[in-house]
Amino acid sequence: MLIGGGFAFAAAIQPGPLQAYLFSSVLQRGWRRTLPASFAPLISDGPIVVIALLILSRVPESCQTVLRVAGGLLLLYFAWTSYRSWQQGVAQESERVESAPRTLMQAVMVNLFNPNPYLGWSLVLGPAVVDAWQKNHAYAVVMIVAFYGTMVIGLAGTIFLFGRTNILGPRGQRALVLLSTGILAFLGVYQLVVSLLNILSPA
Repeated sequence: MLIGGGFAFAAAIQPGPLQAYLFSSVLQRGWRRTLPASFAPLISDGPIVVIALLILSRVPESCQTVLRVAGGLLLLYFAWTSYRSWQQGVAQESERVESAPRTLMQAVMVNLFNPNPYLGWSLVLGPAVVDAWQKNHAYAVVMIVAFYGTMVIGLAGTIFLFGRTNILGPRGQRALVLLSTGILAFLGVYQLVVSLLNILSPA
């Protein structure tokens, strides 16, 4: 429980592509419409766990590079949509037309192309779960439940805290939308640059 919950807490509060997307989504759509996105890891991590445990350990490092490229392009796309929102002004939450399910699926896509869950499952959680399963099946189940329970609660709390930015008023919200646009663009460019360096670096 401590291993699963502790690792999830660290992952939930650590700045990354998913957190940047949630921040941008809250500013554009409101925290209530963004709240379902806290369940994104429950949907996206199924294939991530399978890939990390069964495939990534047997393929070359170029697989991570492909994921980084796809994730970088996706983040740049979300940066563009955030910029368009900034140009048009921040609408009131009740006026937004994008549904919560669409927001959830966008968060799922961000997490699918985020290398961090793959690395976390292949290097940290995967070995820990396998070791716990060999000792006692219940240990492995508790570890997984603690991880995802803490992750969902942590992301939901993060979304709620992001939603408190409404005290800044419309001008402050527009400034934060522009800030989140820059963060998403920076993370997207960063992942593309890292991918390019990995491709150009000698084996």
